Amino acid sequence: MFVGAMIDLGVDAEELQRQIAKLGVGGYHLHVARGAKASISGVKFDVHLEGDAGHSHAHDHGGHDHSHSHPHDHSHEHGAESGDGAHGPHGGPLVALSEGQVEISVFETGVPPRFRLYFLNKKGLAGPPLAAKTVTVETVRPGGKRQVFKFKAQAEYLEATEELPEPHEFKAVLKVQRGKNTEKREIDFVEAHDHHHHHHHSEAAGELHDHHHTHEHGHGGHGHHADHEHEPGRDFAGIKKLISGSKLSPWVKAKAIAVFHRIAVAEGKIHGLPAEQVHFHEVGAVDSIVDIVGACVALEMLGKPRVLAAPVVEGTGWIRCAHGRFPIPAPATLAILGARGIPVTQCEEPHELVTPTGAALLAELVEEFGPMRGLVAEKIGFGLGTRDNQTRPNVLRAVLGEAGGGVSGPNWQRDTITILETNLDDLNAEILGHFIEKALAGGALDVFYTPIQMKKNRPGVLLTVLCGEGDADKFTELMLRETSSFGVRRYAAERRKLEREFTSVQTPFGKITVKLGRLDGKTIQAAPEYESCKQAAETAGVPLKLVYEAAIKAINT
Repeated sequence: MFVGAMIDLGVDAEELQRQIAKLGVGGYHLHVARGAKASISGVKFDVHLEGDAGHSHAHDHGGHDHSHSHPHDHSHEHGAESGDGAHGPHGGPLVALSEGQVEISVFETGVPPRFRLYFLNKKGLAGPPLAAKTVTVETVRPGGKRQVFKFKAQAEYLEATEELPEPHEFKAVLKVQRGKNTEKREIDFVEAHDHHHHHHHSEAAGELHDHHHTHEHGHGGHGHHADHEHEPGRDFAGIKKLISGSKLSPWVKAKAIAVFHRIAVAEGKIHGLPAEQVHFHEVGAVDSIVDIVGACVALEMLGKPRVLAAPVVEGTGWIRCAHGRFPIPAPATLAILGARGIPVTQCEEPHELVTPTGAALLAELVEEFGPMRGLVAEKIGFGLGTRDNQTRPNVLRAVLGEAGGGVSGPNWQRDTITILETNLDDLNAEILGHFIEKALAGGALDVFYTPIQMKKNRPGVLLTVLCGEGDADKFTELMLRETSSFGVRRYAAERRKLEREFTSVQTPFGKITVKLGRLDGKTIQAAPEYESCKQAAETAGVPLKLVYEAAIKAINT
């Protein structure tokens, strides 16, 4: 549902698919289609697995039982089929022509369905499309109704100039004009509650190919019939290696691995294992990996905006997963949210609304939880789930906007943090130093202390921790446990920040990392990074201040 909402916000579905392909795994295809749930128009995103034994699986992390299965209408747009050789890389049937082959695909990723024709040479390699005016496709539906489709040329294919009406059950007659001769081929499209059937008829060669898959699928927990063996899960170490070795961007790699790490830590606590040894079941399959990576890719394509979320609400009832029957929230879901300090409230909906995958995405990506404050909505997207809920639409709403209520001013970044404070007059200085190190290592934005005078004229310190709103309870507890405090004050504070960028400059001591601060597109702050300067100074055997001076000189030239 998250990826569907991102596409509805404006993420290009085709580019998203190309980016996800950099993960370097196969055995799946994406299905993106516009639809409606409870009269709300949005985008349905599914990852379908290509089973080795005629099985295909659709996965949706929108919140639902982990182990129910039902027939599913399959998509037109998917990866190359294995085994029969009759389908091209875009999922359409391959039809032989005198000069090679043509793949007849029906594309409906985020747009109304249209024919697309991809051309291959005699060696089976992709080739340029034929002249658009030489190609037509005529559909013949039951009852004899006919419609002729003309095409327009794109860079790598021909696309029909008109939409393809539902239902997609018809005979397609392909005609290719070659000088005075016309090549004619026929393909039967039959879309039922199992897989597509494509029966290819070549009038010239008399060929007949039949392709058929039947499938049922379960969501979240991959529950299946007893006669089906689903793909085994992976452990965290394997998934981390897969993502790290891919061609995805560094940001997507880091975020996707962090999401899986949160799941691994939670599962490890449940099963008494180190995170690296956790064997994933529900989230270890290809569809879940693609789903998580796709979410990170979509955010990157939106420009890596700050992510805020409403308070987390979960349903009630029971779920079935690989380990048995559990009450909602699922054990991993509850552990993931708890580790980040995210409160969860249950409602009357008798279904799961937050899966472990959804919880991990929330925990990793969201900066703060709460109602909208001063948000100006620019775009609104809806991701559609599969199940029909009883008390609320099964949709996920995403809002892309600007904070600040539309007030004009500098184009700085804004956020809200929590400030935690406590006064101390009886704490060992060594313990105070230990607390600061521990809080910073735990993700605090900043930690510092200020000399103050306390009651009875005692000298003391004001210990202050800056953190994200979602981490406030965690650091409050840390202050109470690790110091002599009997109470912690907390309040929210708005921040205005420069847009930050890290780059490097060349100095006589090597490259030095520099942090730049931009306002309205102009660099107004620049500072060498301490660790980079320190390492260069140690390597060169020179004083640290010389490296700083060289870096500043390089910045100013």
